[in-house]
Amino acid sequence: MATNQELLRESLEAVWHPCTQMKLHERLPLVPVARGEGVWLYDFEGRRYLDAISSWWVNLFGHANPRINAALADQLGKLEHVMLAGFTHEPVVELSRRLAQLAPGNLGHCFYASDGASAVEIALKMSFHYWRNRGESRKTRFLSLENGYHGETLGALSVTDIALFRDTYSPLLMQGARVPTPDWRRAAPGESAEACALRAAQALEQALERNHEQIAALIVEPLVQGAAGMAMYHPAYLKKARELCDRYSVHLIADEIAVGFGRTGTLFACEQAEIAPDFLCLSKGLTAGYLPLSVVLTTDEVYGAFYDDQVTRGFLHSHSYTGNPLACRAALASLDIFEQDGVITANRHNAAYLNRRAAQLAAHPRVKQFRNTGMIWAFEVETTDPAFSRNFFRAALERELLLRPLGNTVYFMPPYVITEPGIDLLVERTLGLVDRLDDPLRR
Repeated sequence: MATNQELLRESLEAVWHPCTQMKLHERLPLVPVARGEGVWLYDFEGRRYLDAISSWWVNLFGHANPRINAALADQLGKLEHVMLAGFTHEPVVELSRRLAQLAPGNLGHCFYASDGASAVEIALKMSFHYWRNRGESRKTRFLSLENGYHGETLGALSVTDIALFRDTYSPLLMQGARVPTPDWRRAAPGESAEACALRAAQALEQALERNHEQIAALIVEPLVQGAAGMAMYHPAYLKKARELCDRYSVHLIADEIAVGFGRTGTLFACEQAEIAPDFLCLSKGLTAGYLPLSVVLTTDEVYGAFYDDQVTRGFLHSHSYTGNPLACRAALASLDIFEQDGVITANRHNAAYLNRRAAQLAAHPRVKQFRNTGMIWAFEVETTDPAFSRNFFRAALERELLLRPLGNTVYFMPPYVITEPGIDLLVERTLGLVDRLDDPLRR
């Protein structure tokens, strides 16, 4: 069996880790993980960490979930993979059928890939190609929100507005346009979250009125902009965006990669605005964190624009592991848990409990703009520490918490199987960390 130190040494020699300046690991060691169980991760020496960020927002029902494990073991004995070009299989058909039934509106056609950025690429290409097939070749640009994040491949980066990820590659990116974010942290004094959202929607209306002939689609992260520091906004913006996209013949792409599958309090965030997008991008929680899989759901109208005798009018896009049977089976097992366990209702109970327990944390003088949407919490920490995120992360690990701040924004996005004792531990130890910010010797 490997030890912590053996794994760390070999990982640093062989693995180039994502979203990481590798030189930082000279001072901030990697966290070795030997196994997981429920909300806990364990290293090779038995130390445990409460996974309060669901391992990059993907884990819904805990690590090593026995029901998902059993479904995968069963699928392993039947079919591990077959190409989806010219072939099909039962798990992908059943998953597509169930997703179409659950999704808002009439999103009856599923196109699969392996990750969230790939789903965004598919939606962007599909929107552009739709308009081209319809003879509207001027529609080549995309509109997105300030501070939005949609992935780090080149197409996805073109509609991403996080400078850290985007600026280096800007010479390679297609040109789009940004409109103001409805982030309720930007509300004027005395302005409600809804009024803030509607003010941002006015700017969207002006942008569409001026440029709709060139715009193929508007892409948004519904209700919560993750990489922007869990920027939350009122569903009135989505309702108005749907109206404006309809008025100006522009597609609406809902990037629910991070916020889908119950994260915002409903199965899909768009439900809270009572709207349906033209394209719904899903990944992360789709397989409950088990295997790479993403999907874009779209309408009969979009699908019909590609249905033709000419090959060039088809959507010629592919991934080797598109619709992988194992990943689809994990997704089906996750949907079974939603259906059988009343997950959305249970999440509301957990959210209410955590909000009650966090009252003291929310009132802390260093905590600003404590906020919650569904099973996502966030707050800013008032600090002068330029290395706050790294130092807070390290201090949290010492207290059995996996927390990974975004700048000075601390957030909770725990697996749905977290219990009240787990919530107590998370809140109490986070409060202790905030209390000790002024005393580095006590961190």
